[in-house]
Parts: sequence; structure tokens; C-alpha cells
Amino acid sequence: MLSTIELPVWLFVLILAFAAVTFASHFLFPSVRWFFRRRMERAVAELNKRLERPIQPFKLMRRQDMIVRLIYDPQVMEAVVEHAQAEGVPESVAFQTARRYAREIVPSFSAATYFGPAIRFARGLSRGLYKVRLGHHDEDVLRGLDRRAAVVFVMNHRSNMDYVLVTYLAAERSALSYAVGEWARIWPLQGLIRSMGAYFIRRRYRSPLYRRVLARYVQMATHEGVTQAIFPEGGLSLDGRVGPARKGLLHYIVSNFDPEDGRDVIFIPVALNYDRVLEDRVLLAAAASGERRFRARIGAMVRFVGRTLWQRLRGRFRRFGYAGVSFGEPLSLEAFMRSDPGARTDALASTLMARIRAAMPVLPVPLVAAVLARADGPVPTAAVTAQAEGWVAAFRAAGCQVHLPDGDVGLAVREGLEALAIRRIVGEGIGGWRVVPGEEAVLAFYAASIGHLVDAVAAL
Repeated sequence: MLSTIELPVWLFVLILAFAAVTFASHFLFPSVRWFFRRRMERAVAELNKRLERPIQPFKLMRRQDMIVRLIYDPQVMEAVVEHAQAEGVPESVAFQTARRYAREIVPSFSAATYFGPAIRFARGLSRGLYKVRLGHHDEDVLRGLDRRAAVVFVMNHRSNMDYVLVTYLAAERSALSYAVGEWARIWPLQGLIRSMGAYFIRRRYRSPLYRRVLARYVQMATHEGVTQAIFPEGGLSLDGRVGPARKGLLHYIVSNFDPEDGRDVIFIPVALNYDRVLEDRVLLAAAASGERRFRARIGAMVRFVGRTLWQRLRGRFRRFGYAGVSFGEPLSLEAFMRSDPGARTDALASTLMARIRAAMPVLPVPLVAAVLARADGPVPTAAVTAQAEGWVAAFRAAGCQVHLPDGDVGLAVREGLEALAIRRIVGEGIGGWRVVPGEEAVLAFYAASIGHLVDAVAAL
């Protein structure tokens, strides 16, 4: 027992390495994880005191625990059996497929990341690029919502800046869990976005097993009261209008809703509009080609970022006008279903999209674009202002959200015309302002964002 054993140096080093790994994995790492977990729990408890919608325990579950809970859900297991029978594969193979889907979908929320660098980045980027304006249907109504209810922000999709802008503006209310598409599943965005609580979805993937796994995750999150944010249009608007809703995520929520459960679901319509959509020409190119493929060139993006940074360093950068966000009238799913027991997801989707359109913010560039897009020829500045003043008076009388510099229509028209002229979308010539040949689609893109409001005013 006490005899000496000679070992080669390499073997001795290997034994020490295995011992160190064993000590770390069995003693050190669990203690460190427990220490940081306790600190995180205390920080979240303090954070929940100032949030309107506290962060739910489900959102704070360890990602691996959430994946296990999802894949062993009875409905998912039933879908696994059906998938195995339909595809003629062993159930173990189908189960591994479901596990892969779950690992792809389930987020890994970090409160420190979300309310730390993520919120600061969202605030800095939003304020750096735009003059941000926020409007409410009724602030007292929003603050008085049932705190037990699951809140779902339902938004139109104008730009990829939507994620950044709404994250910043909703920071005092809660931590939002976004449904994001395949575009975000690239390194290094994937880890960051997942740590912010977002879950990935394959919008055009038709596998019944995948759809069941996704549906159960959405239903679990809703049942546990997680605050979510969804874009029912299913993608960015290619023509500037608020499009019809794709009812997938809404259907998942409605189909699992039980009015007797005690937890209501409240949908808050959110309307977003911009004086400049950063990817407007990319979207119009996709619309012209008939394919929803955004062929944004990396070189063009790098040049844009570099030019913007250079202008900021030289003090010559001008923000891209206004970015407006308006919260519309909330809709209680319980009240909606009790008022019309036979109502389906179609009716709910139509109601929500109508409320988003009604809450659409009116900004200087869309206002000026709407005037020029409906003109038959050149329009003098005075005529643009007169038409805009008439519309704005009607908008305000109807309760629409109007965001203009100092509330002055004349100043808004000047800023709107200048912004469009700098980008060579419109030009001033003999007889007044007219669209530059070849830029008609860009002008129509911005006019379309408030076209439904203008039509309503014209009808009156």
C-alpha cells in the first residue's frame, strides 16, 4: 500500500487533468451556478417590483428543463407516434426529431442580458436613428389590465427596426418574448436573440410534428402568463400597407384557450410607422420580383453603416425623421369569445388588424407622400400644406395618432418634402413638387402606410 509507483509524466498530467475536471463538474460548477442563480433570482425579484407585467417563472426556467417539459408533453408525444406511423420510422427516431425541433424553438432568457445591454442598445439605436414618438389609446386602460392575464402585443411589420423599437418602448412594462423567423438563426445573432427570450419559427415549414411542437410551446407560454409579441402578417410589408393576418400563432393561442381557466389573454394592438424604412428599396425589389427573398448585399450594408458612422463623427448626421409607435384598444380574448361563442380565429385576426390600422401613427413623410401620390401633376408647396392641413384636422377629430414637429402642419410638410428630396424621390420644378421618374413605387410605399386613414377621411 505504501510502495512507490513510477508513472510517466504524461500519464501523471492526464490523471491530474481528469481529477481537476471531476472536481470542477461535481463540486465547483454546481456551487458557482447556485451562487449566480441566487443572485439572478434576487435581481429579478427587485426588477419585478417596477415592471407592470412581472417576469413569469416559466420564462426563467432553465432551457434544458423547458425542452424536457415540452417534448414529454402528452400532445407532443401523441404527435411523435403519429409522425412515426406516417413516415414509417421507429418512434425513437421520431422522438429525436421532436427533440431537435424543441431545441430549435425554446429560448434561453437572460434577464441580465435583456434589461442590461439589450435595452441600452435598443434605446441608443432607436434614439440615434429616429425621433421616437409614442402614442396610447388610453394609458389608464393599459395600466389597469388584469395582472394575471397573459398579454400578447400584436404588431404590423414595417421594418426589422420594429424589434428594436418595441423592445425599447416596452421596457417599463415587461420583457417581451418575440416570435422571430429563420433570418435570425445565424451566428452571432442566434445566441443573443435567444438570450433575449425570442423563440425561432420556420414560417413555411409544413411538418405536422414541427407544428405541434411549436403550438405546444406557444400554448404553454401563454398559459403561464408570458408576455409575447407577434407579427401576424408573417413578414415585412412589401408595399407599405398593413396586410392580412396569417393566423398560425393566433390559432395556437385561441385553440387552447379555456375561459374557465382563470387566466385571460389580452391582445394589445401596436401600430408602427416610420419616416424612413431602412430596407424600403430591398422590400420593393422583392415585391417587384414576386419572391419574398431579400437580397440585401453585405457590401451595401457595410457602406451604409460606415457612411452613417462617418457622418456622426463629423457632426453631419441627420436622423431619419420620426418613428411612431401607437398602442391601440386592447382586446380581451375571454370577452371576445363570450360575446360571440361561435367566433373563430378569422374573426379575431380581422378585429386585431382593424385596430392596428386605426392606431397607425401619421408622420410627416407618409403625410406628404400621400398628398403627392394622389396628385395628377406638380403640386405647389402651399397646395401640399393646404391638403395636409385638411387631412390632419380630420385625423385629429377621429382620434388618430398624429406626430408632427411642434404639432405644426406647415413645418411637417417642409420636413417631409426635404426628406424626400434629399433621397431624390421627389423634386421641385415648374409648377411645384412632383415625383422623380422611376421613384413612384417608393413614394407609394410611404403613402400606403396611412392610405386607409386618408380613404376614411375622403369618405367622410
